[in-house]
Amino acid sequence: MRPLTAQWIANAVGGELAADVDAEVTSVEKDSRDVAPGALYVAFVGERVDGHEYAPRAFEAGAALALVSEPVAGPHVLVDDVTDALGRLAQAYLALLRTEGDITVIGVTGSNGKTTTKDLLAQVLDDAVAPVGSFNNEIGLPLTVLRADAGTRHLVLEMGASAPGDLAYLTRIAPLDIAVVLTVGTAHLGGYGSAEGLAAEKATLLDGLVPRGIALLNADDDRVAAMAARPFLSADGRQVRTFGTTAGTDVAASRITLDRGRASFAVSTPTAGAQDEAMVSLRLVGEHHVTNALAAVATALECGLPLDEAATRVGDADPLSAHRMALTERTDGVWILDDSYNASPESMRAALRALKEVATTGRSFAVVGEMREMGDAWRSGHEEIGLDAVRLRIDHLLVVGEGAKPAHASAVREGSWGDEAAYVATIDEARAFLDGRLMPGDTVLIKASHGSGLWKLADDLLGVHE
Repeated sequence: MRPLTAQWIANAVGGELAADVDAEVTSVEKDSRDVAPGALYVAFVGERVDGHEYAPRAFEAGAALALVSEPVAGPHVLVDDVTDALGRLAQAYLALLRTEGDITVIGVTGSNGKTTTKDLLAQVLDDAVAPVGSFNNEIGLPLTVLRADAGTRHLVLEMGASAPGDLAYLTRIAPLDIAVVLTVGTAHLGGYGSAEGLAAEKATLLDGLVPRGIALLNADDDRVAAMAARPFLSADGRQVRTFGTTAGTDVAASRITLDRGRASFAVSTPTAGAQDEAMVSLRLVGEHHVTNALAAVATALECGLPLDEAATRVGDADPLSAHRMALTERTDGVWILDDSYNASPESMRAALRALKEVATTGRSFAVVGEMREMGDAWRSGHEEIGLDAVRLRIDHLLVVGEGAKPAHASAVREGSWGDEAAYVATIDEARAFLDGRLMPGDTVLIKASHGSGLWKLADDLLGVHE
């Protein structure tokens, strides 16, 4: 973070300053345990924790200033709403960085693939700052912006949406030079009522483009491709580029092959009647990552990298975020495919296909839990999981938790399954079920929404302990 004075911060957020005006802030933290000398400690009030109670600990650790909604015993800026103030601070800070240097701001949204694409770009682009994990909301995004500094050339922002207006708010904080839209699926559908409503929200990302900004759209998703007609994109020199496997796209994948779930493909860009082409071999597991890789290549091209270098860097990139298609072999020869961070019907289907590709040495076990924020589509969405497991000929389906129970019922109906499908209510029961059945060479997929807690089973199976 570029150093800021307490007075500058107070002016940016419109708050009341109770501190030395020249006190210098060099980082921003929302957890008092992460505070280092010179930090601005942001005191959020949550359902279970009031951050103001931890202000003394933050000052003991060297915090130079606190952003608060009630006075504390220490240097602070008092505001009515800490979340809103954090957004205003990030907005003013990014505007300052733009005036002082050359920074390209990239926003990525989509029902699936945001975090993976963000992680790819963090490794592909030079001097890049990107979120840690899935910091994609009204708190995580401003904190990411505030990690940039004078040496940052590429600021990569993951932008999530759970309700109408979310993306408009985030792009007001961080107007975009490049806007990437990946997919419109059923993740977070409960906040919008329909896929069309969700598509309309995702399209608002494009309204956050600066003049001469670039929209990068997935041509393989009809709802995303239709966003090219958004009137805002035809003004002030903005341009649209497409990526996908569809003929005629600006950045196209062809000749896709899989080697134990890892995709290789040719990527091409038609230019002036010629065809530039390079090969990409991904380290990521799952054919669905071809879309994310194409988005990363297309973004890298817009940032000035030549095609061959962009392809090489994308191929060399590793999975960074936990619980996202991480394939690990245990010492007993059992493979764990951990994709337990989040889930939607589309990502479930992709994960089951990846399991089938990976499980070449033994049996395939799909351990699935609840997909959340599905709204009225929750039952049919879970039933689809059971149908997909049967149709893909997964060897064993284990459904965990009451919220996912329709997946078990639909698998039994579709496949006349007996022991091939099982239901358990708890994670402990799931662990006991697997312990009694797994053999060397078997592959186990763990997949559910993060809130279901099934990621704890993945950690337990891999011997990961906090």
